[in-house]
Amino acid sequence: MNTDQQQKELVSTARIAGVCYLALAITGMVGFLFLHSRIYAGDDPAKTLSNLTEFETLARLRLLFELLIVASQALAAVWFYKLFRNIQHDAAWMLAAWGMMNAVAIMISAIAMGGAIEVAHSTQAVNEKLILTQLFQQFIKHAWGVGSLFFGLWLIPMGYIIVISKRMPLWLGRVLMLGGAGYILSTFISYLGVTETWVGLLTIPATIGEFWMIAYLLIYGIRPLPKG
Repeated sequence: MNTDQQQKELVSTARIAGVCYLALAITGMVGFLFLHSRIYAGDDPAKTLSNLTEFETLARLRLLFELLIVASQALAAVWFYKLFRNIQHDAAWMLAAWGMMNAVAIMISAIAMGGAIEVAHSTQAVNEKLILTQLFQQFIKHAWGVGSLFFGLWLIPMGYIIVISKRMPLWLGRVLMLGGAGYILSTFISYLGVTETWVGLLTIPATIGEFWMIAYLLIYGIRPLPKG
């Protein structure tokens, strides 16, 4: 296979990775940012149980998007590995492994959501339902909390590969690494009990880097190997 054919195939792989990443972004925004609070009411199991009972269709839609998040994250991890494995194999392997770990963390959340829906529509006593609903809420909350750690970890090798390979904009790689570090730092700070608004600001570079990455993959794919 000549160099032009290899580059064409690599661009195709990059665009598939971009589609998977875009799917992850869309399902994450719709599922977690838009639908989640309509069903899962913070630390109020009574309100959550009421929502699960009254809005069953919406609760199942939320679960569907959770499953789509898991699937799109897993597919993105695979296709990013295919894209980067011949550029920097060790970093590509780390990217894929941590992306899969994030998918597993969100899978735990999806399992808990399924359990919460089943409990809400069971014939158990209300007190038992409340206890189980609270337990499932905690699984969901902390699956996302731990998942954010692995999400930060997956951004760092992604950015590192871009910086050392020069196959994408240098600052894209730097912003992704900064965003990954921000996610990791925000996770640890949150678990130390800090709840101030500024903690959420640490993930802003990641959001910028992710959408920049998605746009670059879909529009340009990946640059040819630098000459010389």
